Order: sequence, then structure tokens, then C-alpha cells
Amino acid sequence: MRRALCLLATLLCGSAWTESSNTAPSYSSASIVNSASNIPGPLAPNGLTTIYGTNLAWSTRAVGPEDISGGVMPTVLAGVRVYVGGNPAYLYYVSPKQINFLIPSRLKAGTFDVWVFREGLVGEKVSVQLSEAAPGLFQLDAETVIATHADGSVVTPAQPARPGEAIVVYAAGLGRTDPESLPGHLATIAAPIRARSALRVTLNGEPVADAAIFYAGVTPGFAGLYQINLRLPDAPPENPEIQVWVGDQSSAALKLPLVFP
Repeated sequence: MRRALCLLATLLCGSAWTESSNTAPSYSSASIVNSASNIPGPLAPNGLTTIYGTNLAWSTRAVGPEDISGGVMPTVLAGVRVYVGGNPAYLYYVSPKQINFLIPSRLKAGTFDVWVFREGLVGEKVSVQLSEAAPGLFQLDAETVIATHADGSVVTPAQPARPGEAIVVYAAGLGRTDPESLPGHLATIAAPIRARSALRVTLNGEPVADAAIFYAGVTPGFAGLYQINLRLPDAPPENPEIQVWVGDQSSAALKLPLVFP
């Protein structure tokens, strides 16, 4: 699991880029996306979210241990703030062209203005829609989901999953948990999603048995990261497309490397 979490941390904390500008931050509703899927559309409370644009920051900065106080993510990073409906969001990464942030967990479904504040300059307010859940699966590459074997190693075409195996799949946007995730806090315990009865995992469109889903909730040690622990069917399709549904909201389909022995 360590390698998978390192991959996820890299995705959330971006890559280095440096630029300087006195122009106000620029972005649009269409450039605000689910950090896992990179797809715009409905987002979710406690959802990991990315803004793409220009002049978003004067420098590049990823969150570090020194930025986390009392187990709470920062709301200011390199002089940058993001607001969702007037509420400060929690920041993972800022750069001139990208910001990764966490939507406050206590917001309700609805339409909210989002804007970026960068050291005295304010970007335009743009509207985003929040749903109770907006699932997205993290990607190993453009086509493949990030999942791990029971020993924590990453599922890859070279080390595929097997029928009947227990695996962990990583996601964003699965919504509220019980107990409720405190805004911006790193999760310290497992907390299942409240909408567990509405959760489905499908392989090539066929649902995995509900009893085979052991856990769907936050990942301890992270803020806004979710995992789904499940046992694969004994006779699944080879290299299927996996999707996660919460009610009528679904993730994009991604390949799960899976072969028969």
C-alpha cells in the first residue's frame, strides 16, 4: 500500500513549475475538476478537487508536514487561498497553472461560487455544483485504476489481480462519512461512507456482490482520500472496466488489470 499512497501523494501534490506574474488568477467552471478523474461536473463535500488555469500562484508549493497544524490541512499555501461559497478550502498544492484542494466536508449539495485569492489579487467567482457524492477513481495511467493487492503492492499489468482476490481501490468524492470527517482534518480512523447502501462497484457493467465489499470510506492519514476494499468475483471478466456508483453518480470507467492464473 505504501507505493500506492506515494503515487496518490504525488498526484495530489503535483510537479514543480515556477512562474511570476502580477495578473489576477484566471480559470473557469469547466477547469475545476475531480482530482481523481480529472473530469468537470458535480463535485462533492470532502472532495479532492483541482483548478487548472493561469496566474494561480507566483510559485510552486506542495503541502509539507510543517504546514499541517493539529492534523489540519492549511488554508493558505504560498500566499494562495481558495474559497468555496465563502468557506476557505484546504490546500494540497499550488502552482501557476494548477491548484489541488479539498472542499470543506460540511457543505451541503447545491451551487456555490469558487474563487482564488492570490496575495491581494482575486480571481473571478465561478459556479460549481456540489452533489452529495461525485465518485472518481484515481488513475495509474490514462486507462488504468490505482488499486493494491492485499500485501499493499500496486495492481499493474505486470502484477495483475486474480479472480477471488481481495483488493483495495482508491477514490475521491464518495461523500459524507460516519463519524463525519472534520473539515480539512487528516483522517485518523476508518470511517465508512453514509451512502453505503447506495454504493455499487461494477466490472464491465456487472455489479460486484454487495457482501464482497468489505469497506468504503476514508483512508487514514489523508484528508479527502477514500478507499474501497472488496473481493473480486471467482469468475470475473479479464481486464474489466471498473466503475464506482453512489446512487446515480458514477466514476469514469477504468481498466483493472486482472487475469486468470
